[in-house]
Amino acid sequence: MAAIKIVTDSTADLGPELTARYGITVVPLTVQFDLESYLDGVEIDTQKLFSLVEEKKRLPKTASPSPGAFHAAFAAATADGSDVIFIGISSKFSSTVQNARIAADMLPDGRVSTFDSANLSTGIGLLVLLAADMARAGSSRAEILAALEDARPKVRSAFMIDTLEYLHKGGRCSGVQALAGALLHIRPIIAVVDGGMVVAGKTRGARQKALDALLDRLTSDAEAGAVRPQRVFITHTGVHEDALYLADGVRRLLPGVGEVLETPAGSVVGSHCGPGTIGVLYMVK
Repeated sequence: MAAIKIVTDSTADLGPELTARYGITVVPLTVQFDLESYLDGVEIDTQKLFSLVEEKKRLPKTASPSPGAFHAAFAAATADGSDVIFIGISSKFSSTVQNARIAADMLPDGRVSTFDSANLSTGIGLLVLLAADMARAGSSRAEILAALEDARPKVRSAFMIDTLEYLHKGGRCSGVQALAGALLHIRPIIAVVDGGMVVAGKTRGARQKALDALLDRLTSDAEAGAVRPQRVFITHTGVHEDALYLADGVRRLLPGVGEVLETPAGSVVGSHCGPGTIGVLYMVK
């Protein structure tokens, strides 16, 4: 049986340490300011992104990897006889999976399978690491794909948005909504449902209320014994102290959790959500 290699895109927000540990190949999306183009996670991070937004007073455009970029990555991964499973950002957010499928069809013998995560950020990452764990354990491509199909609707992804400025600049809320949100200190909780984003709640006042709202979402699943205890992600755009607070809360709610992983959100996710964004992401049984 051929070895299985796992490939994902940069919006999985796993970071270099995790991708190296699990031998995962990452194909980066692109962030574009006019004629300036940057590879997500390679040439730009959220710190540089936010500086450029402040300087240029507008958001960048983001673009999925081309079929050619995917073809190069898949050809390299299969050169030693391995098969590939690519797990990408929700097709409701990006054409990334579509372009990966075009590239996969260019390669002979069906060596590459593509999988739409119906998620973003480390919601994708949870599925990527599940696949990587199974590949290491010797599971077949069919077994891994079946497990991904089963796990996809069980991913829980929710983020607290600290400012509505980026959603306003990106055309996702009106200027009146953004102004009212700023004046009233409203912070929405954004969840991923059926491959798209929905407002799952709104908090008003102190930032800690919003952090606690993220933990409240975990609490109901934890009390029902529904959370898979292997790993929980805390992913954010540069708010490490808040990540520590949430990590303590996760360990209190899930004393048997295998690992609580803190990762930085990439510049593609950051361009839509803005600074101060933080999320708790996990899987249920």
